[in-house]
Amino acid sequence: MKEKELVDNGKRKKIFRWVKVMVLIYCLIGIGFYYLQDLILFHPEPISSNTKYQFNVPFDEINIPYNKETVLNIVRFKTKDSVPKGVVLYFHGNRKNIGWYEKYSVNFTKNGYEVWMMDYPGFGKSKGKFKEQELYDYALQFYKLARSKFQPTQIVIYGKSFGTCLATELASIRDCKYLILEAPCYSMSSLVSHYMPIFPVSRMLHYQFPNNIYIKEVTAPILIMHGTSDGIIPFGNAKRLVPLLKPNDQFIPIDGGSHNDLSDFPQFHQALDSLLR
Repeated sequence: MKEKELVDNGKRKKIFRWVKVMVLIYCLIGIGFYYLQDLILFHPEPISSNTKYQFNVPFDEINIPYNKETVLNIVRFKTKDSVPKGVVLYFHGNRKNIGWYEKYSVNFTKNGYEVWMMDYPGFGKSKGKFKEQELYDYALQFYKLARSKFQPTQIVIYGKSFGTCLATELASIRDCKYLILEAPCYSMSSLVSHYMPIFPVSRMLHYQFPNNIYIKEVTAPILIMHGTSDGIIPFGNAKRLVPLLKPNDQFIPIDGGSHNDLSDFPQFHQALDSLLR
């Protein structure tokens, strides 16, 4: 009997040790994510302010001093038309800088639209730091700059990946011709929860970016395109936005498309061209 009790006690101690190890690992992962989430979520590529951009599309470049610490670098790609139809305010993803996203400008300039891209603080030539509300404020400043030249009926707000969070919030408070979202998430907390399902993500995140809330306030027509094989923002996560759309809004699945190759698919261009033409 004593021998059995010793064996049982040994098993319980072993189980308890494993539980302690698992709890420790859980805590370390949670603490690590909480303090390192900016490094995990954002991958900027800063460059010197003296760097000379060389693009195939005609462009000009401006810097907006937002405050003492923050300078926003904006590149404006021009159309060949003497009078542009309007402007696309392009909010790019969470990686690199305008130099990486410039190749997508032709998708809009060929249809007669200028394309304005803004680097977030810490990306490219833009300086400073940011929090969620500050990113929304920068987006609004970007819109106000466009309004000095274009009417709301000439302004298309476009977001790619992370940029959909800023685009959707902006379109929820300002008028525009269209809101176009490429590979959006339902919300940042829902996306991170997909990868960390056993953590209280909404309490841990510094950034919520609730597309699901802001999209309901958008009065402009909405076009969403998302790859069915997206390995970064799962297709199912974006599809959760569909019930929140207006009757004439569009959600277009790009069959076989992943996160960064939608521009390689004819269906992507057909949808974009039919809207912008």
